[in-house]
Amino acid sequence: MKKLFLLAFLVLIALPAQAATIPVNQLAPGNLIRGSSHNAVYYYGVDGMRYVFPNVKTYFTWYSDFNSVTWVSDQELASIQIGGNVTYKPGIKLLKIISSPTVYAVDGGSVLRPISSEQVAEELYGTAWNTLVDDVPDGFFSNYTIGAPISLASTYDPVAEANDAYNINNDKNLKPFIHIYITDSGYNLPTTTIPRDTAIRFVNNSTEKATASEWDGIWGSGTLNPGEHFTRYFRENSIGRWNFYNKYKSKETMQGTLIVE
Repeated sequence: MKKLFLLAFLVLIALPAQAATIPVNQLAPGNLIRGSSHNAVYYYGVDGMRYVFPNVKTYFTWYSDFNSVTWVSDQELASIQIGGNVTYKPGIKLLKIISSPTVYAVDGGSVLRPISSEQVAEELYGTAWNTLVDDVPDGFFSNYTIGAPISLASTYDPVAEANDAYNINNDKNLKPFIHIYITDSGYNLPTTTIPRDTAIRFVNNSTEKATASEWDGIWGSGTLNPGEHFTRYFRENSIGRWNFYNKYKSKETMQGTLIVE
């Protein structure tokens, strides 16, 4: 699994004056959010998680200003789980890392495609293509995967790629979450079957501390106090049958099964 570097950027320009904070339950997928005490801005996904802009350059491939940022209280911001980093919008910029001369075009789903020659780069982005190249720190490069090289300009269309990535939800293939509630008597869905690439939100609706912990410790929610929740995606590498239980009870008295197809 790729390592995620979860660092929010600190905006170095003046943001709009503080607006009234709104409760988390009034947020809509796609909102840009920030807390009251810090300038870090996040994307609020359809899966109920917040996604980090690792730097200002990434932010400005998606947005032209900060006028639509919504304010939430610091306490409520902290209650929103971080899902990962936002990556560059496809088709807008070219990327490279300082330690390598390879220049990449950004494809959908955080895929980087090596450009095979300067001629191809010029055909795609014009004679000033080199002015569109951003250096990505080695640490953030791990947020991307490497795709097929672009040897012919006809195999990549920057405008079409940008149009297809009409928002960050779409580009990251984020999905609305499915609830599994933890109650005093057990999980409300003891056996749940889901398609891959689905997010499950475990919510502690009991009166005590609880967990949703995979039997062999491969994944788990950690301790959830009453009212707290934890969300996890089950991607292609999660296909199969997963048994989980509440560590504050026992496998025999409080368990559930998740089947990922």
